[in-house]
Amino acid sequence: MGHGDISIRVAQGISALDPAQWDSLIGGANPFMRHAFLSAMEDSGSVGEGTGWQSLPIVLEDAGGNLLGALPSYAKFHSQGEYVFDHGWADAWHRAGGNYYPKLQIAAPFTPATGPRILLRKDATDLAPVLLRAAEKLCDDNALSSAHATFVDPAQHALFADAGWLRREDIQFHWINRDYATFEDFLASLSSRKRKAIRKEREGAQAGLTIRCLTGADIGPEHWDAFWIFYQDTGARKWGTPYLTRSAFDLLGERMAEDILLVMAFDGDRPIAGALNFIGADALYGRYWGCTVDRPFLHFELCYYQAIDAAIARGLKRVEAGAQGTHKLARGYEPVPTTSMHYIADPGFREAVADFLERERRGVAADRNYLSERTPFRKG
Repeated sequence: MGHGDISIRVAQGISALDPAQWDSLIGGANPFMRHAFLSAMEDSGSVGEGTGWQSLPIVLEDAGGNLLGALPSYAKFHSQGEYVFDHGWADAWHRAGGNYYPKLQIAAPFTPATGPRILLRKDATDLAPVLLRAAEKLCDDNALSSAHATFVDPAQHALFADAGWLRREDIQFHWINRDYATFEDFLASLSSRKRKAIRKEREGAQAGLTIRCLTGADIGPEHWDAFWIFYQDTGARKWGTPYLTRSAFDLLGERMAEDILLVMAFDGDRPIAGALNFIGADALYGRYWGCTVDRPFLHFELCYYQAIDAAIARGLKRVEAGAQGTHKLARGYEPVPTTSMHYIADPGFREAVADFLERERRGVAADRNYLSERTPFRKG
């Protein structure tokens, strides 16, 4: 396919790029690749100076300066907020006398959700190799140790593999909608013991509380104020410092309210817990949760069961509940593979990583088979 004169450059942030042109590259299916989300990360200070994330999108343009393609890429000075753990690689490279950081990260910041990572206009899909070679050249020319595309859409695996990038696999737990009409239909697919356990958990979690599912204009400043407290509490207990700033939630509310489902639990008029979800074209993505009252099973109710209810009501194909968490298995969430792709600049280091990944993939496959045999669904 001919494209005339094209140019490739590293832009100084996604906020500086035209929103409509950026969104024309992704087709709108994935909320975390949208300009609204990625620019909110920059404009809120969640990404940028002092965060270890420097936004450096690689963009491909035609002679008129119109976007043909892009990589949502970042210079990373640590390995936090990625959910694909390469600390062992960093340690090994440092012990060998190299500098692992900075590296190049192609991702949605702080978001372990699968989606496209090579963004191309519909008439420019043949330019994927050009973008990947540009990422490699950026590493080579600037002494970056490596480039990492995390949570890559399965439709794009072959594009990275054809360019010689290494494949890494892991496991997440997703709820799959098998054309259920109601939550009870879903429960009917489970074993009797698991079905009774979930009903008991829901009854206990909901007792004496009001649960509200808010989206669009129904989400007010007071809800974000409450959720910020929940988010800080969870962040402090899990990893020390929350990744998102307070203004990130305001910007997401301003720019993506119709793509957000905020599930909140109230004791009377007092909000005591909340779960933040993003709505995609075919999936509901659970992202953050927190509470000010420690109540049994409330986490499961807001994050998992309410998400299932919402997915069924909206006709969505799945719920992606985020990284890790084998406790999701008993709640009807199934193990599914996730994939990241990696460019390692040094040939010797690349060979060592490739050997590690081959062995790791065998272990991940065995784990997934083990977990798949232990889903709560009725056998036969």
